[in-house]
Amino acid sequence: MSHHNNKSLGIASVLIGVSAMSLMDAVVKWLSADYPLHEIVMFRSVLALFLTLIIIHFEGGIRMLLTGQPGMHIIRGLMVAVANMTFYLALAVMPIAEATALFFIAPLLITGLSVPFLGETVGWRRWLAIIMGFVGVLVMMGVGTGIIKFVAILPLIAALAYAGTQLMARKIGIMDKASVMSFYITITFIIISAGFGIIAGDGKFADQESASLIFLFRAWIWPDTQGMLLMIAAGVLVTIVGYALSQAYRVTEANIIAPFEYIALPLSVIWGLLIWSEVPDTRSAIGIIMIFISGLYVYIREQRLTKADHASNG
Repeated sequence: MSHHNNKSLGIASVLIGVSAMSLMDAVVKWLSADYPLHEIVMFRSVLALFLTLIIIHFEGGIRMLLTGQPGMHIIRGLMVAVANMTFYLALAVMPIAEATALFFIAPLLITGLSVPFLGETVGWRRWLAIIMGFVGVLVMMGVGTGIIKFVAILPLIAALAYAGTQLMARKIGIMDKASVMSFYITITFIIISAGFGIIAGDGKFADQESASLIFLFRAWIWPDTQGMLLMIAAGVLVTIVGYALSQAYRVTEANIIAPFEYIALPLSVIWGLLIWSEVPDTRSAIGIIMIFISGLYVYIREQRLTKADHASNG
């Protein structure tokens, strides 16, 4: 497959993956009012494991799981778990657009970190765009107003962990398929959520003042029909997310793929408005716009450099 085709596949994969991830975030936020985080993760992960094994069967069979780099898969799985848990804990108490915007500093982190970790090149204009994105984060957090939103730290932790997972996907993907990477992530989720269920599933730690901690430690309850359908939807969506994003970062350079993830920002505003009637306040709107523009600029700049490179090599 040519580099151009790899890039096309990567872009298509990331658009599919991010769209599914945005919809899944809305599903999890809806469920967060009634069910504990570890229960939601367990239900969706069990279904995702089943669907992933089907994909693996058609891509080459179970023997593909005998990876030569199990340690890398374990580390990446743990980082994905940290990214998911911290983001969803924020999502339980923050408007979905704000949490998503703060999380989507991740593509800028990926672009910046691709230099030391992957040896890719990032020019000064894109560095300025990255700085602008971080200023947007500070605006959204309320730095300088005397009222800092400490809960905003959670999606930032998620962003850093997520950036690390996608950079690792680029290295792991040299030897293993996207379905194999998704399999190990899903197994990690099942182990962690099962551990939480055993330790806190009876709700003994649920007496908390923080809504995020209540979401984390709430007692496990069997879902009603609506809850079950939403958890099944989350399982299907997380399978799409895990496979599509692993595929994107496996076949295409990180600094090309990352900016396309910003489609999640307008999607999150739409979900928040339609489902919860959430309208970002002025500071949040400014921050969201700054992060969006910085990411969009990185994308436009990358495309211009790519076209110039093709012309010089043509």
